[in-house]
Amino acid sequence: MANVSLRKLNIVLGGKPIIRDLDLVVEPGEFLVLLGPSGCGKSTLLHSIAGLVDTDSGAVEIGGRDMTDADPSERGIGMVFQSYALYPTMTVEDNMSFGLRIAGTPKAEIRRRVDRAAAMLQLDALLRRKPAQLSGGQRQRVAIGRALVREAQVFLFDEPLSNLDAKLRAELRRELKLLHRTLGSTMIYVTHDQVEAMTLASRIVVMQAGEIQQIGTPLDVYERPANRFVAGFLGAPAMAFVDGVLDGAGRFRGDGIELACVPGSAAQAAVLGVRPEHVTIRADGPMTADVTLVEPMGNHHVVWLRCGAATLASLVHDGCRHEPGDRVAFAIDAARVSLFDPQTGNRL
Repeated sequence: MANVSLRKLNIVLGGKPIIRDLDLVVEPGEFLVLLGPSGCGKSTLLHSIAGLVDTDSGAVEIGGRDMTDADPSERGIGMVFQSYALYPTMTVEDNMSFGLRIAGTPKAEIRRRVDRAAAMLQLDALLRRKPAQLSGGQRQRVAIGRALVREAQVFLFDEPLSNLDAKLRAELRRELKLLHRTLGSTMIYVTHDQVEAMTLASRIVVMQAGEIQQIGTPLDVYERPANRFVAGFLGAPAMAFVDGVLDGAGRFRGDGIELACVPGSAAQAAVLGVRPEHVTIRADGPMTADVTLVEPMGNHHVVWLRCGAATLASLVHDGCRHEPGDRVAFAIDAARVSLFDPQTGNRL
């Protein structure tokens, strides 16, 4: 395993700045997830680590060595792309071993590495098959195995599960987590899927417009978002935002919502951020709202509430007796809300 250090990285493509003055350190053995919307620069950043995209300034270090200008083959990385990129005329075994054979690796060593990767990825019985005989999930396992046989210092994953259906994504997500635990290797993973980020990462890097918005554990980023962008990007249903004011006593007021949440704070305009799991419909709730929609989600229901001009969601787990048009009382867990500056969007 090895660390990865990016210092003052700038990347310009087609005259447009993609990555801006970015600093990032990935610790040895860490599973770091780069998360953000399409076009935020996360894949470009990953490709710069791999040496597939040139940097305009700054440095890329892998394992303590400056790799800024090194060829991809010299960087000690294994990469898995969104597309499987398998050779259709080769068997699974040949696809996995191709890079090693080109590099002149001894046959016995190739056999050891392929057998080890195949066992980890449950590909033992498929080694003689060709890609056309495999399912999408099996093909992606082969692509992952091709990277594993390199026994690289760092593994890079560029949205490897995005082409799979929901069931396969969940299965491979679990397998990747177990694989990381088994190998203990440094892994950097790009996705726009917040579920993948939350379940896989030891730390999440949230990106927007080529800049890092927040770095932290999944729980830290979810519970204490650094700004309104991060807060709105993570969570399903998304965090609700309510415009209002804080008075000198630390009470928030806005759109029919009144909440004591920041004792001793100065009077100022503020945006309240509330996640659905922190809104509870109950008979003794201090606030009221109209039910506008009920969404059955299997083991729970999402109940959408209209309170003044604000729209909130509440998760109901013990059987839902509410219907659109009902007037209900509700409460908000004041200890779990977030407050943001309406001008900068930063957390107060």
